[in-house]
Amino acid sequence: METFLQIGLSFVATACFGVIFNAPIKAIPWCGIVGAVGWIIYSLLSQNGVYEVHASFLGAFVVAIVAHIYARQFRMPMIVFSVSGIIPLVPGGIAYNAMRHIVEVDYLTGMEYGMRAFLISGAIAMGLVFAEVIMQLMFRFMNRGRTSIQSFVKEKKATKLK
Repeated sequence: METFLQIGLSFVATACFGVIFNAPIKAIPWCGIVGAVGWIIYSLLSQNGVYEVHASFLGAFVVAIVAHIYARQFRMPMIVFSVSGIIPLVPGGIAYNAMRHIVEVDYLTGMEYGMRAFLISGAIAMGLVFAEVIMQLMFRFMNRGRTSIQSFVKEKKATKLK
């Protein structure tokens, strides 16, 4: 039951951030799905003993892959889906705790929270970057095959005309 609640809340939160970021109206539910998928990946991995940095990396990676798929499907920029989809993974509570402990002059705990927030944020950025690189390589590989076939067809037509 808790898993379904988390999926629903992450969907609503992500869709609301899609509205805040001025996503097109027809893309808002899909933005919510992207965020819910990323959060459920993070949540399931965290519950099964995966370190939160690794879970954040994989969640962000999946968010970027799904955002690329939806961007191609709906002919929109990928950033429409990825920016709002990444919101549930952002370590805002950890960063707040870091600042709170530093203000309370508990520097050691504040630094611990700060490093956790920094590592999770870096993992999110790396997940987005790795997914982007992999998708670009895949599209380049797919287009290379297409262009070689197109050039082969053009050569055949040119030889037939002679």
